[in-house]
Amino acid sequence: MDSKLVCMYYCFIVFILVLANEVGGQLEGRVFDVTNFGAVGDGKSDNTKPFRDAFANACSYTSGSSMMLIPKGTFMVKSAVFKGPCKGPIEFRLEGTIKAPADLVGDDKWVAFRYFNGLSITGGGTFDGSGETAWHNKHCRKNSKCLPVSIRLEFVDNAVVSGISSLNSKFFHMSIYKSSNIELDGITITAPADSPNTDGVHISNSYNIRILNSSIATGDDCISLGTGNKNIFISKVKCGPGHGISIGSLGKYEGDTDVSRVTVQHCTLTRTQNGLRIKTWGSDIKLKVYNITYDDVIMDDVYNPIFIDQKYCPSGDCDKSKVSSVQIQDVWFNNVRGSSKSEYAVKFLCSSEYPCNNINLRDINLLYQGPEGPAKSSCSNVRGSASATQNPHPCILESSSLACPVTSSSWISLIPIGLVWLGQ
Repeated sequence: MDSKLVCMYYCFIVFILVLANEVGGQLEGRVFDVTNFGAVGDGKSDNTKPFRDAFANACSYTSGSSMMLIPKGTFMVKSAVFKGPCKGPIEFRLEGTIKAPADLVGDDKWVAFRYFNGLSITGGGTFDGSGETAWHNKHCRKNSKCLPVSIRLEFVDNAVVSGISSLNSKFFHMSIYKSSNIELDGITITAPADSPNTDGVHISNSYNIRILNSSIATGDDCISLGTGNKNIFISKVKCGPGHGISIGSLGKYEGDTDVSRVTVQHCTLTRTQNGLRIKTWGSDIKLKVYNITYDDVIMDDVYNPIFIDQKYCPSGDCDKSKVSSVQIQDVWFNNVRGSSKSEYAVKFLCSSEYPCNNINLRDINLLYQGPEGPAKSSCSNVRGSASATQNPHPCILESSSLACPVTSSSWISLIPIGLVWLGQ
């Protein structure tokens, strides 16, 4: 080989090695492995301080993005709050398992992320809340702040949570509060069907939130959308067991605000207590729920597949003279199909003072097999439209303001809105 070519070849090799070394050094410099700060993944040692120290260094890194790495192993961590803002975007990479102590009670949080702009939680690892040790704590039943939420995102903007799992939370698995531009993709949430208050994802006072390609099995709502949310997009989520995908409850607390622009599509709910549910309390608190779209949703043995409940009272001791002041309007149920575990597959129990308006059913096919006969629908104080396939037979009142074609059931629009109609 020509000596010049040999020289060029070896020079190129040296250049590649130097470049690799520099890149590796930069990568190593921005990765803060918790084990380098004293963390031990034996499932027993208290790693709270090493985690906090690793995060403090990652957060103060000034040469670009940084990573806090939790490698393979089981790391016991007590309550930990990771608080920004940081000097740059930060990745919380969980490859192993973070485990909560069995006796972690008396706090409303376990792992919390606050005040970030640019955050990713990745790695395929697991947050294990050890909830089975606390679900039946009698003291905690009387104190809503007794049991911690496993993962809290508060005042977080521009974040991605991808590929991680949450197991057996003591209370909610994940809470998103006053945050924006958050994407949850490919997450797995698991707790037994009888575990109390283990909502999968609870969102409040947030906007531009996306939940995609995920599996949620809990003892409460798979996804619950509380007050003040807008632009929520839920797609390709498998839910069950649990209480379904819920908007609400709303109207219980002063300060509750509107919920709008929610889309739920391409989802499957299996053996859940409810399917697509909007729930409000009887009270004088006024707000609106509007621009809600449910599209292409499969129900598999779901007890209340389509349910608007404006008489929500889980404890049974509510003041029955109180009527909900929440206005629900502009809701679309499109292509909802499958099987109902209850006789009434479609139920609209709306407020007599603020009736549901412009509630639209299109291509509904929900089958029920039981001694009561085929599936039925139940309506009170609701106006809207029903078109294409309708099983059960719709009982919704046609809205005079809608430019809908006359149907064989349009005569029911003559019924006073205050009456209840049962369709079969």
